[in-house]
Amino acid sequence: MGAEEVTAAVVWDESFLAYDLGGDHPLNPVRLDLTIKLATALGVLDGITPVVPAPATDAEIERVHEPSYLSAVQAAPMAAWDVGHGLGTADNPVFERMHEASALVVGGSLAAAREIASGRAKRAVNIAGGLHHAMRDHAAGFCVYNDCSVAISWLLDNGFDRIAYLDSDVHHGDGVQDAFYDDPRVLTISLHQNPLSLWPGTGRPSELGGPGAEGTAVNLPLPPGTRDPGWLRAFHAVVPALLRSFRPRILVTQCGVDTHREDPLADLALSVDGHRAIYRTFRDLAEEITGGHWLALGGGGYELVRVVPRSWTHLLATVLDRDVDPATPLPADWVADTSGRAPNWPIPSTMSDDADVTFERWGGDADTPLDAAIRETRRAVFPLHGLDPDDPRD
Repeated sequence: MGAEEVTAAVVWDESFLAYDLGGDHPLNPVRLDLTIKLATALGVLDGITPVVPAPATDAEIERVHEPSYLSAVQAAPMAAWDVGHGLGTADNPVFERMHEASALVVGGSLAAAREIASGRAKRAVNIAGGLHHAMRDHAAGFCVYNDCSVAISWLLDNGFDRIAYLDSDVHHGDGVQDAFYDDPRVLTISLHQNPLSLWPGTGRPSELGGPGAEGTAVNLPLPPGTRDPGWLRAFHAVVPALLRSFRPRILVTQCGVDTHREDPLADLALSVDGHRAIYRTFRDLAEEITGGHWLALGGGGYELVRVVPRSWTHLLATVLDRDVDPATPLPADWVADTSGRAPNWPIPSTMSDDADVTFERWGGDADTPLDAAIRETRRAVFPLHGLDPDDPRD
């Protein structure tokens, strides 16, 4: 951005690619590499000097993790037997320099948070972040340390006394919910595939927050097969009213793209166009409610070539106010360099899936599984915020 005032920051360094669970593990860091290369080729990052993170310190990670767990992570690559703590499993295999790579992801999200808290930026994005499943004392769901929770904890101590966390990953944002379940200063909202049909099996509307924090955990489980219009209908039926009631000082969003119809690990049916609409909605809500303060993190996404790079290039563009027209052709050089990574599928030709994201706003009277889910969540949580669950105006 040259000499202009910096209003948005991108946290990035190639060292993020060291968070590599190895072999044919679904969470392959190539998705990050291809995203940055696509965003660069399209000019989204022109003039942007990335914020290069430092690894989080042990004390910073221990904001949300037990010291004994850090010790287990640090020792795991040298252990000759099962180290426990969820490590050494198919989901969370041990890899060389695991602590260092994981601490860097946390450091990236902390760097993004510091850019906002310092006033150097209103928005910041770390696509390597979003590891929302890690628990206080164990790894889970491909996540070693919970960078989302560490960043939120730090923000609470640095000028942001009310924080809303929005999770659009296909899986429940269980680790972040667990970290702040008893904290009335943090509103966690997760839209995810119904837990009866998808790991981790949590995220029901009845999970509302602990004593003194009732109503600050919000869960909206969506039926398998939900498409863009249904996802957006559900979001707008629940989230904006709660945000306006809660009045957060900042939005922290986990922007997983495993909701896509091609994702191999889940069964929602969103498109790249739907993802773009979600990011624009996040931005609009931040502008309306938090004075523009928005910390965006990555998350899941396992169609590594056709989906993640396009979706997260839209995320980067949205954070930077450099929105990319969905009809934009993919750069020929990027396509040529990428084609070998997806030998069984053609590379898309544009930044769009040609999907219609138009949706009909919730009116309270439709008789569908989606609307039943909306009603259940509204009836569980809206009264705790002084809102009428059956009034479409709320």
